[in-house]
Amino acid sequence: MADLSIDFCGIKSPNPFWLASAPPTDKAYNVVRAFEAGWGGVVWKTLGEDPPAVNVSSRYSALHGKNREVIGFNNIELITDRSLEINLREITAVKKAWPDRALVVSMMLPCEEAPWREILPLVEATGADGIELNFGCPHGMPERGMGAAVGQQPDLIELVTRWCKTTTRLPVIVKLTPNITDVRAPARAALAGGADAVSLINTINSITHLDLDRMVAFPAVGDASTHGGYCGTAVKPIALNMVAEIARDPVTKGLPISGIGGIGNWRDAAEFIALGAGSVQVCTAAMLHGFRIVEEMKDGLSRWMDSKGYDNIAAFSRKAVPNTTDWKYLDMNYQVIAHIDQDKCIQCGRCHVACEDTSHQAVARLVDGNARKYEVIAEECVGCNLCEITCPVEGCITMVPQETGKPYMNWTQDPRNPRAEGVLLDGV
Repeated sequence: MADLSIDFCGIKSPNPFWLASAPPTDKAYNVVRAFEAGWGGVVWKTLGEDPPAVNVSSRYSALHGKNREVIGFNNIELITDRSLEINLREITAVKKAWPDRALVVSMMLPCEEAPWREILPLVEATGADGIELNFGCPHGMPERGMGAAVGQQPDLIELVTRWCKTTTRLPVIVKLTPNITDVRAPARAALAGGADAVSLINTINSITHLDLDRMVAFPAVGDASTHGGYCGTAVKPIALNMVAEIARDPVTKGLPISGIGGIGNWRDAAEFIALGAGSVQVCTAAMLHGFRIVEEMKDGLSRWMDSKGYDNIAAFSRKAVPNTTDWKYLDMNYQVIAHIDQDKCIQCGRCHVACEDTSHQAVARLVDGNARKYEVIAEECVGCNLCEITCPVEGCITMVPQETGKPYMNWTQDPRNPRAEGVLLDGV
């Protein structure tokens, strides 16, 4: 049986599955239920100064797919709306009752040193395992100079992180905003400030949809709305990319990462870990399906690790990072061509329509009487994968590597590149 336990920047946990700082971790009742269900850790919902934040009603909206499946989730909820004293008391009690679970406390305070120096010792006294600096919240709090307003300014990230590192002995995790052009800049700033780790992504600025009768977006607060934080399945590709960018950056490549964004099953978690995450945080999936989903997550990850011969999380952590590179270093001589398995094909024609209308006219539609058949025109196929993606039958269309007889050559070496190495420009 694979060992799922982790040591994340000195924070020990029986498994890598943590609940992210959000409504599921807002109070002791929820956190205890989560630990009883088997979660390895939680990040307590963001604490702030007293008096606490005041929330509005309503707070959530969603983007639905077929059969009401929630593809993306949007919220305009702020940090905890309970007093600092109540939160600290409950954190102390929960950690005392569950010493083997990771308990990290999320924090958001003004960009002034005094509040951090005042509150950090109180958090440390609870017995918590670490703190997470919320520099990512995209709504409400940035209007007050906190959250993403800090996370979008590397100099402030470095400054506040350094304040915290000089005030507390606890590991400091910096939670990064995705609402930025290049996530490597804030990650580098966190490292420069002494951060023990980073976590990402926080939610993405969003408006999910509108009520076209009332002409107001959701979630509606009376006759108005605002942009919120987008999360759930839809943000996973963005999160994976940002995690990978930090993991392969020469400056931050050794910095521990807690991966967040669209994690809903063991496979999602494995992908984040393979691209650099040492722990994974879950929110939306738990809100939609309840805390018991962690049972399937742990079981699935363990079984997959056993099947691959991975004894522990470290055995495959960051294993995909060396295979993630810049476009210019991809092999220009590598070639794949689509292949249609006629035994699996249901003759729906979606591959033909997609390719014929929008791509390379490489899927032929053959008609023999009342029978239809679709075949790939090899000499026209560029291996773009569109037909494979549009096909409703899994495994019917596959991309088959071709033997070109040509060695590896990237764009910096390609003679078709006017700036390639060794290529003469204007006869010079």
